[in-house]
Amino acid sequence: MTAALLVEEHRDRVLWRLNRPEQRNAIDRDMVAALHAACAEVEAEPRIVLIIGEGGTFAAGADIAQLRERRRDAALQGINSTVFDRIHRLPMPTIGLVDGYALGGGAELAYACDFRIGTPGTKIGNPETGLGILAAAGASWRLLELVGEPLAKEILLAGRVLNAQEALEVRLLNEVVPAPDLAAAGQRWADKIAAQAPLAVRLTKTVMQAPRGAHPVIDDVAQAVLFETEEKHERMTAFLERRKR
Repeated sequence: MTAALLVEEHRDRVLWRLNRPEQRNAIDRDMVAALHAACAEVEAEPRIVLIIGEGGTFAAGADIAQLRERRRDAALQGINSTVFDRIHRLPMPTIGLVDGYALGGGAELAYACDFRIGTPGTKIGNPETGLGILAAAGASWRLLELVGEPLAKEILLAGRVLNAQEALEVRLLNEVVPAPDLAAAGQRWADKIAAQAPLAVRLTKTVMQAPRGAHPVIDDVAQAVLFETEEKHERMTAFLERRKR
């Protein structure tokens, strides 16, 4: 049986490859289980995560054949929403490499990432209402935060699908590159993140995701932790020495 998710391990990053190309990487229970397992690995050993789809498609949605048979109890389990929220809360940044279709659950997986890089062929949106359901795995609230209420309503209520240029203009995509360059662009973004102090990146992400009522206390506590690190001292010393030259 072919693995639904292929994992490539590196020192400071990991690449997750959605691997159901014949089904346009539709997200089924096996893939959800594999994503949970992959999350556990990077929760235990924090690294940058890159997510890409095999076969020229990011993820065309949830597996409709499985979704059609799900009833109330399955919805209340939050099968997709739970794993996407876990991905969103991973310690280090996540980068979605979005080629081709990212629809429905595939779009919600992309929304859960911290960065999204597309190609000219990227199509991203949520056609759930056309299937008699709602986008319940994060889009109904996360998309509002990403693009604002007016455009989110066009996508969620009227079924609008954004092309790459439209998504770039509203910063739903951080960059658009030719499809052959997508993996390299993801590594370039990972390099930028890896050049920062890892603990500072990790705590900054945590602070950014904290509820409004937690500020400014959580900011001060996180800063207190960073003020005590050797890396802070070394990086600031190097900065001051460069200014003297």
